[in-house]
Amino acid sequence: MQKRIDELLLSGKSIADVVRIVSNETGKSKQNIRYHVNKIKDRNKALRDECEEKGIDFNSVNYYWYKSEKFSINATPNEAVDYEKIINDILEQKYQKLEKKQLPEVETFDRLVFTDTHVGMDASRKGLAMYAEEWGGEMLFQRIEEMANKMLSCKRSSVLYIDDLGDYMDGFNGMTTRGGHKLPQNMTNEEAFDTGLKAKLMLVDLLSKEYEYITFNNVCNDNHSAAFGYTVNSAFKQICDVKYNNVEVVNHLKFMSHYVVGDHAFVITHGKDDRHMKYGFKPILDAKQVYKIDQFLKNEGIYREAKYIEISKGDSHQCLFDMCTSDDFHYFNFAAFSPSSEWVQLNFTKGRSGFTIMHIDKYTPNKSIFPYFFNNN
Repeated sequence: MQKRIDELLLSGKSIADVVRIVSNETGKSKQNIRYHVNKIKDRNKALRDECEEKGIDFNSVNYYWYKSEKFSINATPNEAVDYEKIINDILEQKYQKLEKKQLPEVETFDRLVFTDTHVGMDASRKGLAMYAEEWGGEMLFQRIEEMANKMLSCKRSSVLYIDDLGDYMDGFNGMTTRGGHKLPQNMTNEEAFDTGLKAKLMLVDLLSKEYEYITFNNVCNDNHSAAFGYTVNSAFKQICDVKYNNVEVVNHLKFMSHYVVGDHAFVITHGKDDRHMKYGFKPILDAKQVYKIDQFLKNEGIYREAKYIEISKGDSHQCLFDMCTSDDFHYFNFAAFSPSSEWVQLNFTKGRSGFTIMHIDKYTPNKSIFPYFFNNN
């Protein structure tokens, strides 16, 4: 029973949830279980404190002995990721830094939005998941190519904005960015880094030849990848800076950021941050969220910068475009690029995955929106 309590507490369950689950599983009284839960929770806090004092990553602890207020800890050291070597392997040839092109003046621009790619996620659990799907590098590259080809077939402008709304990487060391929440993974850290970086470079390679100018916005403040996602996007930016003279990469570290094109402002956010928000922005607006967004828009002076404002978010894995709830801004949720995780499959539905293409008039409210879903949805 103690092992089960320890497991549930480390997974992030509340004391009430642990008591209820263990009581249902064992048939023992909740009062008795609550005593053990509180005792183990205090012990885990003491273990975390000792790990911090000794410089041991708490998530690397395999097992421990606890006796007379002392711990004996067995931990696996985290393997260092040689990012420099991976980048050098990709940049096999030396690129001379090119002078960047100027952003051309256009009346209409294209926009491509995707989110929640979750590179490294194991959505199959070795074929045992309800909707087992092998979400590995091969399938990711296929979808990247499909997205690029669809974008080019719909091309209407010489200027393209690409927005990645976060959770690009699924986790690091099999954990979310906040720790305490284990994730089923099918790649090592190195493999996930390599795969995620190559996928973005592949996308730019396919699109940069056909567009005069591309701006790539990456949301790097989210609840799954955060610092690991920033590391991948930082490498991506450094490579693009020396390889392409018509590609600009902007990595956004704030929970909510924005950019303006003509009379349009796009507020981009994952919807849940890397440390504080237990519950992120909901897929459907409520009064509390309208107030929070309105205060942000006022504080950033966005109402003065643009006539037409769109709040663009990921996280919910749903494709919902709300143009009516607020008179001041549109509120858009975008579909996940990856298949649903096993957790989503079991708690909700299989879901649909894809991306969204837009064609936008720079100085009018006209906006064409084309959600695209992969065929296996």
